[in-house]
Amino acid sequence: MLYHAYELQRSWMNSASALASISSGLLSNPANPFGYMGMGPMAASALDVFAHATAHYGKPDFGITEVEIDGKPHAVTESVALKGPFGDLLHFTVEGTPANRPRLLIVAPMSGHYATLLRGTVERMLESADVFITDWADAKMVPASAGDFDLDEYIDYLIEFAGHIHAEAGGQRIHMMAVCQPSVPAFAAVALLNLHKSPATPATLTMMGGPIDTRECPTVVNNMAMQRPIEWFRQSVIATVPMKYPGAGRRVYPGFMQLNAFMSMNLSSHMMSHYEMFKHLTVGDDASAQATKTFYDEYRSVCDMTAEFYLQTVEEVFQKHSIPKGEFRHKGELVDITQITDTALLAIEGERDDISGLGQTKAALKLTPNLPEAMKRYYMAEGAGHYGIFNGSRWRTKVAPVVEEWIAAHS
Repeated sequence: MLYHAYELQRSWMNSASALASISSGLLSNPANPFGYMGMGPMAASALDVFAHATAHYGKPDFGITEVEIDGKPHAVTESVALKGPFGDLLHFTVEGTPANRPRLLIVAPMSGHYATLLRGTVERMLESADVFITDWADAKMVPASAGDFDLDEYIDYLIEFAGHIHAEAGGQRIHMMAVCQPSVPAFAAVALLNLHKSPATPATLTMMGGPIDTRECPTVVNNMAMQRPIEWFRQSVIATVPMKYPGAGRRVYPGFMQLNAFMSMNLSSHMMSHYEMFKHLTVGDDASAQATKTFYDEYRSVCDMTAEFYLQTVEEVFQKHSIPKGEFRHKGELVDITQITDTALLAIEGERDDISGLGQTKAALKLTPNLPEAMKRYYMAEGAGHYGIFNGSRWRTKVAPVVEEWIAAHS
């Protein structure tokens, strides 16, 4: 009933959003004299903000067509390198660049948002690397006949993607970057590749704001996961996909619930952002208002996760702390993190991260005693929050150069 109630509410809000958008357009029309007097401009701005806040957002496009390298524009081509029912491997090719550039696999989070949340990450890394990214599917769009998808399958996808990129590169070693939640499965995948001496073992693994050991500096997110038993999550936040979608009948953790959780964590901040957008529209500062709209267009574009993946992640990562305790298993096989001896590790954290606290990602460096210290590095981005370590000016000017130097040093 949870999903059906949401769909009903969404249909109502879509109608209200459309009506508000039309009304705002009428009031803003230069031919309408009422738009220039009294409460006209203020009402138009308020309706515009409401329309934007209540609209439904589907899967965005990356839309990266060009990147500037050394002051010169280079065309970018996006293609699907490998397809899978639960996720594709996308490849961004930059024309006019050397064929031997580093191959970088960016592992996008499966945490309610689409891979396009990392558009800024991809754009920046295209300046120095041949970039691939995991494009995870919206679980409600995957037919039940495709089977289940849990943390084990996620790791299998990463191993398969790494092998594909390695083969396409003619044997050149690849590099991997995991942003937020996928730091854990990426860490496990790299451990397995090291353990089995796979030629696809990445030369480097960069983990950014990842919950490797959530016992370090617990955040609100960590505490919420610890306060309730796994059965509470199974019964309270898991829903069944309605018949209107290809994945009808599949059990999922809905994206709209994850979005509500994230919004409620910083509700006052989000309300202030929309108030500022209202003020910008009122005074005619369309550029500033559009910047806020662009951010929320992406932020509110959400997708569903399979129930088995979500529940296994909550239990293994946030409740049992299986990775730091050395108890994590992949399809029955113990994932021995200490076997990482051939992949250089870079741990990056944001000073003001309120999702993955300081020390949670850095813990990965302590869990690999057999890896030489010269193959480990820690970087804290001063003043950066969770999103600031992979998007925005700090990412472009402070964090990305560190990643590039690390990759270059181990290529």
